[in-house]
Amino acid sequence: MEKERKDSMNPFSASPSRDSSGYEERILNIIHSGRPASEIRSELDNYHANDIASAFEKLDPGARRGLYKILGPELTAEIFTYLDDPVSCLRELGPRRAAALLGEMDADEAVDILDELPVSDREALIARMDQESRNDIHLIFSYDEDTIGSRMTTNYVAVPKHSTVKQAMRSLISQAEENDNIDTLYVEDEDGRYYGAIELKDLITAREYTDLNDIISTSYPSVCADEKVADCIERLIDYAEDSIPVLDASGVLIGAITFEDIAEAIDDEMGDDYAKLAGLTAEEDLHEPLKESLKKRLPWLILLLFLAMGVSTVVGLFEGIVSKLALIICFQSLILDMAGNVGTQSLAVTIRVLMDEEISGREKAGFVIKEARVGFVNGLLLGVLAFAAIGLFVCLFKGKSLFYSFAISGCVGISLLAAMVISSLVGVLVPMLFHRLKIDPAVASGPLITTVNDLVAVVTYYGLAGIMLIGILHLA
Repeated sequence: MEKERKDSMNPFSASPSRDSSGYEERILNIIHSGRPASEIRSELDNYHANDIASAFEKLDPGARRGLYKILGPELTAEIFTYLDDPVSCLRELGPRRAAALLGEMDADEAVDILDELPVSDREALIARMDQESRNDIHLIFSYDEDTIGSRMTTNYVAVPKHSTVKQAMRSLISQAEENDNIDTLYVEDEDGRYYGAIELKDLITAREYTDLNDIISTSYPSVCADEKVADCIERLIDYAEDSIPVLDASGVLIGAITFEDIAEAIDDEMGDDYAKLAGLTAEEDLHEPLKESLKKRLPWLILLLFLAMGVSTVVGLFEGIVSKLALIICFQSLILDMAGNVGTQSLAVTIRVLMDEEISGREKAGFVIKEARVGFVNGLLLGVLAFAAIGLFVCLFKGKSLFYSFAISGCVGISLLAAMVISSLVGVLVPMLFHRLKIDPAVASGPLITTVNDLVAVVTYYGLAGIMLIGILHLA
């Protein structure tokens, strides 16, 4: 009760009932209070590192340098994991202190920061770090960036297989100071190979005379460091564990991938897929140089330019029809736009379906039929609306006869129906084909599908106009 009263009287103390959105200003007040360093550090200990990081970025470099000394390397390292631009702050420390700070961080978090530095600066900092930190960082850097090994952490606790419960508990205590990822303990055999896992609560509640094997889960999941993140992300999500052990090719335990790592991997995968859907070769960064943005955008744009030329060439083939019925060109964009929209919708749904690697061929066939039905019903409804609206428009505003007006609108409506059904199928079948060929289906991006559907819509529209309006109804 005494501490509660003391905190309530202290304008700098953190209150759990307060919204964290107000913490930033209060933290800045503490930092600028002019109080002794020990008091400032004690007050800041009441706040989460993420909230301190938000205030940290509002300080000028001189104020941050003074704060580094107050916080110490351990708390500063924790704050750095939440900074939006840790590299800029890292440069304020100087090589020796920067290396010490990175050594305090989990190896995977240090790698994230080091990866943004030039190679020469990176190697210089790694050379100044302690041997254990250097080994962990070099291990993670040794794996390709799209593999599990590049995302794993070396922050885990391992106990020998033949330990007693008491020995396992002592091993946990001795490692917990350096490795705080202790909810699940991993078990190694005599050769360091992964054997199983123990839940912390099971170890805590076990009696001293309990055989350790009785609480080891030998079926606890694991992943290989060389596995592609995209190939096993669904499996990791399905297990929903706080952490999963990472093994090398010989089954030796070398790290762990945590739920936070998995969440970041999902975010990156979604970002990459979103970029591909937009016709980019990779996701762009907010502060990315012009040259890098051009490199990511130009390849697709060049391809799409030639595809668009193909569409224009096909339109030229129908020049005779357009010259006889110039009015129909007014409604070309309507057909093309709707076909592109429907195809992109089907593409987005299909890519989400294909993320399930266990979907059967029968389910895929059912999905194709369903999308065709959706395209047909949507096309039918929109076709009827287009038939009525365009017929009235041509009759009232273009001064054409009812027969002529509704013949034109009928051609547009039927073309819209046909184009939307075909575009729905293209939006489903193209990514399925890519998936079958082991190509990322997201590569069948929105611009690509739209261009293909433009071609489909042009052929459908002008082909039907030639058959219906000229060949059958003799409107020209």
